[in-house]
Amino acid sequence: MSRKLSLPDSPNMDAPAADGRLFAPSAQRNLPHIIDLVRHHAPATGKALEIASGTGEHVTALAAALPDLSWQPSDPDADRRRSINAHGAGQSNLAEAIALNATATGWSREHGGQDLILLVNLLHLISTAEAKQLIAETAQALAPGGVFILYGPFLRDGEATSEGDQRFHDTLQTQDPEIGYKDDWDVIDWLQGNWLELVQVVEMPANNLSFIARRPA
Repeated sequence: MSRKLSLPDSPNMDAPAADGRLFAPSAQRNLPHIIDLVRHHAPATGKALEIASGTGEHVTALAAALPDLSWQPSDPDADRRRSINAHGAGQSNLAEAIALNATATGWSREHGGQDLILLVNLLHLISTAEAKQLIAETAQALAPGGVFILYGPFLRDGEATSEGDQRFHDTLQTQDPEIGYKDDWDVIDWLQGNWLELVQVVEMPANNLSFIARRPA
């Protein structure tokens, strides 16, 4: 997860706010839909881990919307962790961000017992091998009955859903042929191959998908 990519909607990393906060336009566009999705599927209480929290805008809003969950944001990038902490300053149910690389082997041993794990807009930016490793570790990090919510752009049965998605997928693969949109059926196979129960696949705005999976109780 250390690669640097040129993305059309990157956070403002060049001129952060004085307190270190970064902002991504897409974070505000999809935030209401993500809050509704998480509120519908999340447990009422417990531990919630967000993988790759980015600017921190999502997790800060989610911590406010679901105050009975204890939220742990994470990101391997130090500037993004600074932004996460600045956005979330003063929220009692939001811990300081940790430097978690969720594509690494073994992180679930240190961060196990999660009642909810959320991942937004990352799988298309990492390789297939990294995506499979992330899902395997996530499955191990969930508590029995824990829920995994995976959100982002995906291929449908091997095809992009729009010309814009195809261009973005091609742009990513030009920068690194190992990355790009993952296929929805592959993701389902990876979830079920790690003994997670597929609860629902949800069509989201802007051609995004959400996969809801649960570790058996």
